[in-house]
Amino acid sequence: MADEEIDDVDRAILYALQEDARNMSSGDIAERTDTSDSTVRKRINHLESREVIKGYSADVDYQQAGYPLRMLLYCTASIPDRGELIPKILDIDGVVSVQELVTGEENLLVTAVGESDSDITPVAQALLDIGLTVADEVLVRSHETTPFGKFDSKNES
Repeated sequence: MADEEIDDVDRAILYALQEDARNMSSGDIAERTDTSDSTVRKRINHLESREVIKGYSADVDYQQAGYPLRMLLYCTASIPDRGELIPKILDIDGVVSVQELVTGEENLLVTAVGESDSDITPVAQALLDIGLTVADEVLVRSHETTPFGKFDSKNES
C-alpha cells in the first residue's frame, strides 16, 4: 500500500473528497487539478483499490440527531488480543469508533454516543465483559474535523 507514492493530483483528489465528497464531482476535481474527468475517476478508483480511500461516510452531528452524549473510553487490552477485539467492540450498541493506540498503557480508544448515562453505562460494561480494562472515561462537548492540510496543493510546505 505505502509502496506507491501519492502525487500532487492524488493529494488534491483526497483533499477535495475530504472537503465535501457528496457534492464534489470528478469534473469539479478535474478543474482543480488541471486534469481530465476520466483521469480523476481512474485515480479515485485506484486510491480506493489501494485502500487509501477506505470508504465514504456522513459526518453526523450526534447531538443534533438526538444523541447528546459522546464518551471517550480509554481501554487496555492485551497486545496479542487487541486487534481481534476491535470488531467485537464495534458490534457493541452505541460504539461509533475504535482507535488502536500504540503508546501508553491504554491501547484502545473507544467512542460511544447515547441519549443519556443509561445508554453509555452498558457500553462500559460490555467492554469489561469482553476482557478490556476501562482506564478512563471522558465526556466530549464538541468534535470538529478538517481536511488534512498536506493534501491541499495551495498549502505547499
